[in-house]
Order: sequence, then structure tokens, then C-alpha cells
Amino acid sequence: MVSVGVIGCGAWGTTLALLLAKKEIATTLWDHQPARAAEMQQARENSLFLPGFPFPDSLMVTADLAQAVQNKDFLILVTPSQRMRENVRLLAAYVGRETILVSASKGVEIGTLKRMSEIIAEELPEAQARIAMLSGPNLSREVAQEKPTAAVVAAINEQIAVQARDLLTTARFRVYTSCDLVGVELGGALKNIIAIGAGINDGLGYGENAKAAFIARGLAEISRLGIAAGANPLTFAGLAGIGDLIATCASPLSRNQQLGKRLAAGEKLDDILNSTHSVAEGVWTTRAALQLANRYNVDMPITQQLSLVLFAGLDPRKAVLELMMRDPRAELD
Repeated sequence: MVSVGVIGCGAWGTTLALLLAKKEIATTLWDHQPARAAEMQQARENSLFLPGFPFPDSLMVTADLAQAVQNKDFLILVTPSQRMRENVRLLAAYVGRETILVSASKGVEIGTLKRMSEIIAEELPEAQARIAMLSGPNLSREVAQEKPTAAVVAAINEQIAVQARDLLTTARFRVYTSCDLVGVELGGALKNIIAIGAGINDGLGYGENAKAAFIARGLAEISRLGIAAGANPLTFAGLAGIGDLIATCASPLSRNQQLGKRLAAGEKLDDILNSTHSVAEGVWTTRAALQLANRYNVDMPITQQLSLVLFAGLDPRKAVLELMMRDPRAELD
């Protein structure tokens, strides 16, 4: 019997735990807050992050990290990206020698500029060959509703990717494999920046032409940085690239898109962040992406303007004007 621990009980962590439990896989969902874990275990629902989706009998919730990690065949790590390192350090003592670790978090660590797989490998060097990354156009509520979609799981070791694929695949959640960890991770992280801009476009009422053009130029920006970092260019034409980008930019279920709309309405970033339980990863990824762009000498004008909107109080309308008035150039430069 396969057993899985899911570390992190936000909407996406809970959704993945539900997906596995509905396959009658013994699944343990971990929450760091004992009171909240107990409430979910008793109520059989995550009323804070994913209300309306009852837990199957094969899903257990705990705040005991050892119980969530020990003797598990797979660990799925779904923590906020800026807390990935501390969580891996906490669970490191309990990880089995053959446990496969799948990151479903999308971000880049501020300061170190490490991707999630790199953080896990640093904290668990003996597990480096057993690390995979899940990404794709996967809005948690739609997956929980069992609406059909697809995803990609990447790993350096192809067999690890295949095992993770087989674990996660259902009739409504089709999973592909990839060996491009760099591209899959950066595509999943950087698209959150572009989604904030797409939300600003919607909030300002600039229309579908503008949003389509913005998404296309956003993909160009993501691809430039990803390729400079060593990614396969074709990855950005796939599920972790354009697929995830479209879903996150277009849907009102996207936290980053909604944050952009609220910025366009004149709300302050701190007020927006303080008013929600969920993490909008694009805010922190913007800082890290600019540092990566400097490292690889890559031009990222969209990210630069969004950084000024987020952290320097620039009016979004002025940011749009700055982008529109840049010097003309060939599209494929």
C-alpha cells in the first residue's frame, strides 16, 4: 500500500491530498497549527482554504510532523516558497531513504535565488536524486471539483518523474513527465508576476487585446530568463509555460490576478496582503526575478515596472505607459 504525506494545508495542498485520498491512497495532511489540524480532522473539511469539499476516510490531518513524514513513500511539499527551507529542515530527520519528494510550490527564494528543488536538495542532499516538481494550469478549486486538466512533473531522474506521474494521475488530472527541472520551476514561478500585471489590465479596463499582448510579451520575458538559466526553450510552450500562464492570468480564481485588480483599484499592497489568508507568490517572486535578471544580464521590463508598482507606489497607469513607450525593436530580440 502506498502512503503519502502532504506538507502544507492551503488550498493547493488540500486539493492534492483530496485527489490522492479519492484514489484510496492513505494520505496524511500536515498543518503546523495543532488547533486547526484538529478542527479539520474533526470537521472533515478545510473550511478556511477549501470549503465545501469533504474529506474521504483515507485522508487524515495532523500537526505531528513525524506522523506526517515517517514511513511515507511520497512527500508532497506545498508550503509557501519563502518558508520551504525551514519546513524541509523541520522534516529532514523523519524522511525515509527511499521517499520521493515532490514540490508543488511555485517560487524563488529571496536572497539565495534558489528554486524549490535546489532548496530541498541543499537541506536533504541524500535525497537529491529523488526530487520532483509539479506544475501546470492547476487552479485548486477546479481540480478539487474534478474538472479536467493536465500537469507536468519534472525530475532529473526520469524514473522518479514516472513514479510521481503514476501517483498523481487520475481520469480528470492528466500528468506528463519532463526532465527540465529548471524550465518547469521557473515557468511556474515567473508566471505569477505576469498574472499580477494581467489583473491590473483587467482592473483598468484595458480590454482583451491588451491582455493578450501582455501575456505574449510576458511569456517572452519568462522565456528569456529561463533560457539564460539553462531551461529547455520548448518547456515554455508547454503546460508549465504558456498553459500555466494563461490559467493564472485569465481566471478570477487566481490570487495573483486578483491582487493585480485590487492594485488597479487603488488599494495598497500591504492592505491587500493583510486582508487574505492565502499567499500571492508573485509579489515575492518579483524581487527574486529581478535579482536573477541581473545575474544573467536579461532584460525584464514588465517585471521592472511591476516592481515599481508593488514596492515604490508607482501608479499602474504610468507603468503601462512606460512599457508602451519603450524604444521599438524586433519582436524576437
